[in-house]
Amino acid sequence: MAIYANFISRIEISSLWSGRKHIVWNPDPTVNVLSGKNGAGKSTILNRIIRHLREAPISGEVPSLTRRGVTIQFDNPEADCIRYDIIRSFDRTLQRSDAIDKLVDIHANTELDWQLYVIQRRYLDYQVNVGNRMISLLTSGAPDAQEQATAAADTKNRFLDIVDELFSETGKRIDRQSNELRFLQYDEVISPYVLSSGEKQILLILLTALTEDQLPYVLFMDEPEASLHFDWQQRLIDLVRELNPNAQIILTTHSPSIVMNGWQEVITNVEDITIDE
Repeated sequence: MAIYANFISRIEISSLWSGRKHIVWNPDPTVNVLSGKNGAGKSTILNRIIRHLREAPISGEVPSLTRRGVTIQFDNPEADCIRYDIIRSFDRTLQRSDAIDKLVDIHANTELDWQLYVIQRRYLDYQVNVGNRMISLLTSGAPDAQEQATAAADTKNRFLDIVDELFSETGKRIDRQSNELRFLQYDEVISPYVLSSGEKQILLILLTALTEDQLPYVLFMDEPEASLHFDWQQRLIDLVRELNPNAQIILTTHSPSIVMNGWQEVITNVEDITIDE
């Protein structure tokens, strides 16, 4: 049986950039903002971490074992895996194929659309899980069952309120009568695929945090400020933390506005974790 860690406690990457650099990083359990000049290696470091986690077996192997020059340690030495999500912000045109066409909504044309398509399936599962949890609580006979059932739905309702608030200037709001993710704009039903790039991006990030269901996750984001309004950049970390306070956020950025709401102390410069070999 898999034993899940709560967060990543240490990252080591050797032989980076043709063997000239070595990365040693003890990330914070809550929020980490990796910064540096263009070409400093922010995305390279993030991609090496993600590749390591993808290639790791689900269980049965020491989590600190080095693969391809990467060592990752978890907070729990007995843990053999960790839950994680990845959000890519670049909205390139989707390279279509017969296989993709059979799976994806015909209106999904970009990589953000593809990510939204995937997260919508997960959103439906999340709603079913929350509903089943509420039914179980209400039929349990526990004295505080009603209070617990209400709390189970609070996070989803908060997500709906946040999105409605963010999109209010353009007259958009989530259709709360539909289990599918769709919007109303001045009473006209619209698909999430017709949203702007910035709207798709913030929606994807918030949906991902929501469907983590407040479990310990590592949420990787590569330059999430792309296409986001300045105010949304400032609120991004706080909104993710509100929907999942148990997530460990690891993101790369060029934008100082990402940390302007009191997150300056979580910045890690690539130079500060790099050792010359």
